[in-house]
Amino acid sequence: MDAMAQNVPPVPEGLHTVTPHITVDGAANYIDLLKRAFGAVELSRSTIPTGKIIHATVRIGDSVLMLSDHFPEFGSKPIPPAPWPFVLHVYVPDVNALFAQATAAGCKVVMPLGDQFWGDRYGQVDDPAGFRWSLATHLENPTPAEMEKRQAAMFGGK
Repeated sequence: MDAMAQNVPPVPEGLHTVTPHITVDGAANYIDLLKRAFGAVELSRSTIPTGKIIHATVRIGDSVLMLSDHFPEFGSKPIPPAPWPFVLHVYVPDVNALFAQATAAGCKVVMPLGDQFWGDRYGQVDDPAGFRWSLATHLENPTPAEMEKRQAAMFGGK
């Protein structure tokens, strides 16, 4: 009970209010991919006697991603086939370098890098587990009017 009485912040240090927590088959291999593709740093890993990861955390830049192996025996839902209905977005100082690093690590290009109407250099890749990552460097802050004009030009408007 003494541990519960400690005055601790409601969100642990280093985490954000919303932190993705994903389930993958082969979490240990996936952590290795995250290290190669995105420069992830492993923060923690808890395994069960079989070697499966029950909980792990990695840091990519200033953000934490939680993950585990799939545990149907504990009521975890089956992993549906990819593509997943969400995208993990990463801002970095040099998106060209990260994009090259991710593709060299086995990620497949979904949307090539390009300068976008909203002010980002941006592209998307799918990793071997089926997760989609959007990678970007913010280049400028166009006004709403500038973005509207650029968006119209991009999609064939005036």
